[in-house]
Amino acid sequence: MRSIVSYEDWTITPDREPDAEPTTYEMVCCVCGDGSANAEDWQAPQDWALRHSGRNPSHHTYREVITRPWRTWMRR
Repeated sequence: MRSIVSYEDWTITPDREPDAEPTTYEMVCCVCGDGSANAEDWQAPQDWALRHSGRNPSHHTYREVITRPWRTWMRR
């Protein structure tokens, strides 16, 4: 019995293929944990954060959550 071992170089990059999942954005309030809906445009989550701060004046710290698809491929 023989074994063949092959080491390959792999790389990873953002997936920009036509069938890739979209990059999405969300804002989460760090005070209460409430969050915006995921959106493909960053404007809607930021608008949500501004409205949330207007309704909750002590809530002024937020976390942006970006979900970006990635793709691995073997270098030749």
